[in-house]
Amino acid sequence: MNIKELSITGCFLITPDIQKDQRGSFVKTYHAGSLSEFGLNINLQEEFYSISKKNVLRGLHFQDHPSAHKKIVYCPEGRVLDFFVDIRLGSPTYGQHLKVELSGTNGVILFLPIGIAHGFLSLENDSLMIYKTDCTYDPDNDRGINFESCDIPLPIQKSSLIVSPRDLGLIALSDFESKFKYE
Repeated sequence: MNIKELSITGCFLITPDIQKDQRGSFVKTYHAGSLSEFGLNINLQEEFYSISKKNVLRGLHFQDHPSAHKKIVYCPEGRVLDFFVDIRLGSPTYGQHLKVELSGTNGVILFLPIGIAHGFLSLENDSLMIYKTDCTYDPDNDRGINFESCDIPLPIQKSSLIVSPRDLGLIALSDFESKFKYE
């Protein structure tokens, strides 16, 4: 695994070694020892996935305290434009976003720390996203930021997006009162 910290502190891009032959491919998506070398210690508690049609936008989501979690995400099938926003008070990159293409072809994996709002745009039908977290889902602390309020440029027209009513109604970043602290 090649692990590289991104410009938002604590967020890491993980490029696995993809083994391919006539049968297909084999990819290691998690290795505690490799992650630990970069201080990325995560006690996995839950894994889930979503399958999205082309032009589906999900996010920006996070869990608030006491259920805030670290997250590992990747797209083993299809292709998504993954994006995330720093919502940690005191962070030099507070309110800033990054975008990374995740796909079954490139195999890229993201590690996101506590205090990062996460979302993605599906670029192909049946894009499969896997999420591994160190805290189980807590509906009472499930939160989000409206993606439109974060000025994230997208490769399609807004009118083509498929967004849930919940995500459209999320609070603007400018109105959000973060409880996350930058460390």
